[in-house]
Amino acid sequence: MRFNLTHPMVQHPYHPSMATGPGVAALAGAAEAAGFDGYGFTDHPAPTQRWLDAGGHDALDPFVALGFVAAATSTIRLVPNIVVLPYRNPFLVAKSAATLDVLSGGRFTLAVGVGYLAEEFAALGVDHAERAALFDEALDVLRTVWTADEVDWEGRHFTAEGVTAHPRPVSAPHPPIWIGGNSGAARRRVAAQGDGWCPFPAPRGLARVVGTAALDGGESLELGIADLHRRLEEAGRDPATVDVAFSCAAGGAPWDDDFDAEAHLEGLTHLADLGVSWVQVGVPGDSPARAAEAVARYGELVIGPLRAGS
Repeated sequence: MRFNLTHPMVQHPYHPSMATGPGVAALAGAAEAAGFDGYGFTDHPAPTQRWLDAGGHDALDPFVALGFVAAATSTIRLVPNIVVLPYRNPFLVAKSAATLDVLSGGRFTLAVGVGYLAEEFAALGVDHAERAALFDEALDVLRTVWTADEVDWEGRHFTAEGVTAHPRPVSAPHPPIWIGGNSGAARRRVAAQGDGWCPFPAPRGLARVVGTAALDGGESLELGIADLHRRLEEAGRDPATVDVAFSCAAGGAPWDDDFDAEAHLEGLTHLADLGVSWVQVGVPGDSPARAAEAVARYGELVIGPLRAGS
């Protein structure tokens, strides 16, 4: 089991220290020291004030912020949570991702999703109704431009003639691509050309708001992973080679005094039995000191004992 931490700008307004170079570098370094395997950022370049007031959160640009993390760490993977692929031209995404992969020595994983905030799409000049088609074409563009020279592309949304992009990613044949989303369409994309599936916990109310399938850590997750494995096998791929990332709610919040580490470890075992290989861990964002304390505590109570027993 591997552990991924999303930078805790999880509210609006955010703590000012969470949006400074030293603040980012310090928390990423603390995560690496605690045994975390990945560090990431969310992607909201133009959210509405209404969404923020309703419980949304602010965000740093994931590519720029991960550059700070790359420079401040040496082993932790750079895993955004997640890049909304339709927001951007895929040739630019390919360049940003390749640059991070090269400068970090091959530590970048591109986790991507379709997105859902219609107002954010509008602000960026992207047709919300076309997001699925944009996503699928962008995935094809990324894989092509990372692995070929003099790329000719004539698609529904993007056109290129004789283009190339160097330096190539260090990761071969390219950085891993994780695909977010809870639906069967997301799992279809993973089976076709993904290296990981990163759904998110979504009770029915939240699922309706974001337009995705309801998913929890119980039967719905088990059925989703089974469906993914079936699709992979039908595509001639070994399910063991494809990551699944999810979160573990067992035992309560890791930063609370009543956190039950034993119950949490049992929950992790259950997720591993289902096929989960990465766990998304949340920490509080109300102060850098509290976030760093939670990171260290999780490493001491969960990551350390889990690895000592393996």
